[in-house]
Amino acid sequence: MAYQSVSLERELFIKSIYTIHYYEYQNDFYFDGERHDFWEFQCVDTGAAEVVTDNGCYTLSRGQVIFHRPNEFHTLKATGRTAPRVVVISFACDSPCMKFFENKVLNFSDTERSILGRIIAEARNCFSSPMDDPYLEQMKKKENIPFGAQQLLILYLEELLIHMIRRCTNSHYSASAGIYDPCQTTSDVCREIIHYLEQHIRESLTIQEISKNNMIGHSQLQKIFREEYQCGVIEFFTRMKIDFAKQLIRENDMNFTQISDFLGYSSIHYFSRQFKKLSGMTPTEYATSIKAISERPQNRN
Repeated sequence: MAYQSVSLERELFIKSIYTIHYYEYQNDFYFDGERHDFWEFQCVDTGAAEVVTDNGCYTLSRGQVIFHRPNEFHTLKATGRTAPRVVVISFACDSPCMKFFENKVLNFSDTERSILGRIIAEARNCFSSPMDDPYLEQMKKKENIPFGAQQLLILYLEELLIHMIRRCTNSHYSASAGIYDPCQTTSDVCREIIHYLEQHIRESLTIQEISKNNMIGHSQLQKIFREEYQCGVIEFFTRMKIDFAKQLIRENDMNFTQISDFLGYSSIHYFSRQFKKLSGMTPTEYATSIKAISERPQNRN
């Protein structure tokens, strides 16, 4: 019997990507809106943001995403209480299944947040344009792009959308099957520990305290965090603190000394060193850069 090939359908096909932005705002930022002939989604990574569309006004909190169909008007502004960090991705796709995303605010699952992280990582491999410029309308490719990076970027974005449709419609998919998350048990442990770290963000924790209070051995704790996040748990906790510090800076209610004390640092000097080590700039430089982006004139239609 001769072998015969099987043709597989592509039910969701992304033709091109327009922009990938990942940026941070002050708590008084306001973008007065636009409409364009391609898809876009806005996802709040931290903080909260308000979005106005042709269909109404929505408040998005951490992990929530809203999709805008082609030619749908949409705005974005900070809520005035918390300074948001936002991911915005726009792309061309005319697959009929995209109708699923119209007029929806959805929550990202842990797996989808992981896929989104891979999208951002591959975007950094592909583009020389800064992703923290929300007014950039044309991204420039790097001269030397790693092999397969452009293809992976498209594939990851398609995977993200397919995963969301299947999860939300339960179309031949069981979340308990672990099809997309083979380390589900490890992810659950990490999620519990991260929740513990969030509750103790103002303290100076040691690995011994984290292990004891979460009933897990030191070695196992380090192993699962290195597998999931490519760093140890203390480094992860430090990153959480600095991310929180950035949000507090953007909210502009505390000075740097107060933020340092609030987050349990022994001195403003140690806080500043940690901040620069992880963000590449001092707290003052960060505050200035965010203010400049937030106050940049808008020339978009």
